Amino acid sequence: MVRVIGVRFKKAGKIYYFDPHNIHVKKDQNVIVETARGVEFGEVVVGLKEITEEEIVAPLKKVLRIATLEDEIINKENKEKQQKAFQICLEKIEEHGLEMKLIDVEYTFDNNKVIFYFTADGRVDFRELVKDLASIFRTRIELRQIGVRDEAKMIGGIGPCGVGLCCSTWLGEFEPVSIKMAKEQSLSLNPTKISGICGRLMCCLRYEHESYIELRRGLANPGEKVITSKGPAIVIDNNILLESVKVRLIVKEDGKKKDVSLSDDIYIFHKNEVERTGNVDIQQEDEDIEDLEFLEDLQE
Repeated sequence: MVRVIGVRFKKAGKIYYFDPHNIHVKKDQNVIVETARGVEFGEVVVGLKEITEEEIVAPLKKVLRIATLEDEIINKENKEKQQKAFQICLEKIEEHGLEMKLIDVEYTFDNNKVIFYFTADGRVDFRELVKDLASIFRTRIELRQIGVRDEAKMIGGIGPCGVGLCCSTWLGEFEPVSIKMAKEQSLSLNPTKISGICGRLMCCLRYEHESYIELRRGLANPGEKVITSKGPAIVIDNNILLESVKVRLIVKEDGKKKDVSLSDDIYIFHKNEVERTGNVDIQQEDEDIEDLEFLEDLQE
């Protein structure tokens, strides 16, 4: 086991583990740490704890010191310089006529590097832009192209639910989201209803995914034949949260001609009150496949 602390460098950013190195560090304190890209200023969001070596991304960097008042001032000055650098970069992008959208600017704590984050539809030749920026800031310049999800995380906004975006308020890392998750939660496969402001599938589709998988276990699908206490029936709908199915009883069935007559009345049974026979309506599944192909472009 290894003793570490968790440090975050941005609001809702990824948490990185560091070796406290005999420094008594508490949660919510600011620290100066050594990272792969230089010395950085961060906030301790996970107090001292022990983790296995498998959870560590080697090499494990050390905490240099608890942030002093002077460090706090330097960090504040860097934030102010970032705003000026953003405006300068915008002007230079316009001068060079580059088709790119500047999203954010970040100074490393030791000012050894300035990172410009941008989005673009394709590859951008920004070599001349880098030369101009290097001559202005007189330090290392890095232009990093990001995706639309990262853009939303940096800019922030209000989601369809009416509250701040999860990615910009508390979600540290993005996890894969698929159309299958929306389908298993019986959500509308309308792209406008299941996509976020970034244009990709909403991250919240994943939050209850495992619970829905567990609730769906043993639940008959629409079109499936089941045996109930009132006789054989065909499932016409199911309710995942209530773990129940709506069925219509089979009044008449001709096995040779595959003709089935169903009752007008609808009955509701819990999934444990019916016996599944394994016969599934293939036509319904084909329709779902068409929906999945239509929404394929929403996935990462």
